[in-house]
Amino acid sequence: MKTSVVKKITFCAAHRLHNPQWSEEKNKIIFGKCNNPHYHGHNYELHVKVTGEIDKDTGFVMDLNVLSEIIKSNIHKKFDHKNLNLDVEEFKTLNPTAENIAVVIYNILRPKIQMHLDLQIILYETPRNYVVYPEK
Repeated sequence: MKTSVVKKITFCAAHRLHNPQWSEEKNKIIFGKCNNPHYHGHNYELHVKVTGEIDKDTGFVMDLNVLSEIIKSNIHKKFDHKNLNLDVEEFKTLNPTAENIAVVIYNILRPKIQMHLDLQIILYETPRNYVVYPEK
């Protein structure tokens, strides 16, 4: 029977939602205050969920210390206290919506976690708004 382990971290980051193909007016209508040209920030809460069979020898689905180090070195270091639009390469041409941030995090972590384990990203942009990727 499959079991899941979840590691939770937080990071603070600024971003601006903006589509350069659109007029300033359309960007303001679609993205509202999230289109602030001076950016705005969030205290993101990231849940990294790994699902698989419990290993008979260790009793782990995945060692949470290993998962923690993978997240710390590949996500926290890259995203925490950064302007996502300016400081994170993936968002130079990709709108840093919560949905896109979750997909980018997944794509960064997926090659670092054994392929027989399922990976799911849950990203809270606010306590009431969050994204799940991939949705199962």
